[in-house]
Amino acid sequence: MEAPPDNDVLWARSLHFRHPDGSPGLAGVSFGVREGEILAVTGPRGSGKTTLLRCLSGQLPVRHGEVWFNSAPVHTLGPMARERLRRDRFGWIDPEPVLIPELNVWENTALPLMLRGSSRRRAKAAAMEWLERLDVGDKPRRRPHELQHAERQRVAIARALAPGPTILFADEPTAPLHRADRAHVLRTLTAAARSHGITVVLATHDSDTAALADRTVSLLDGRCVRTVQLPDAPDPEGRAACSLSV
Repeated sequence: MEAPPDNDVLWARSLHFRHPDGSPGLAGVSFGVREGEILAVTGPRGSGKTTLLRCLSGQLPVRHGEVWFNSAPVHTLGPMARERLRRDRFGWIDPEPVLIPELNVWENTALPLMLRGSSRRRAKAAAMEWLERLDVGDKPRRRPHELQHAERQRVAIARALAPGPTILFADEPTAPLHRADRAHVLRTLTAAARSHGITVVLATHDSDTAALADRTVSLLDGRCVRTVQLPDAPDPEGRAACSLSV
């Protein structure tokens, strides 16, 4: 078993995955993500973007292939170890906001920090900082059902950023937002990631969203078909980050 390159915080090799109904999800995907990089995974709906993010983040167990995080094999971890990894090191944003209805806005945002052992006061302060950045800081005591759909998604994004994850997995994070809101939220997310050194793996089928990334990897029918290095963030080593599988 070969360890990944030292400068890759996340690395996958020859990932294969089949859904419970037997349909293929991934067919031999390999690539690496550098520390602090914003990587966009693009492709049409059904191309395997969400499946790839769930395998990389430990939500789906890898049966064939390898996933490494900071030179440690994720694919060999058991369910409890993967859960700890997701709680302590990873952040996740769904395309639809998933908030706890019994908690108010700031409690939803602070929950990951409190689960990590932060005091209620410190967790609330961090939550409020991110809610302000995402323009929902004036609604800390509202319940999710009192918010508009786009506001709930902003809260979900704040919740993912508040703990300062090493890697943030974002699956179509601005899908519920109107186009006018989308650019502002994406700029906030990417600027926050860069200023805090957070690596982002972003699944999107939107070209404007992908353009904010340092690099893009494209999927088609579960295969990695190409990698694109955007001109404003060249790869100093010139290495390919995605193996061709067509």
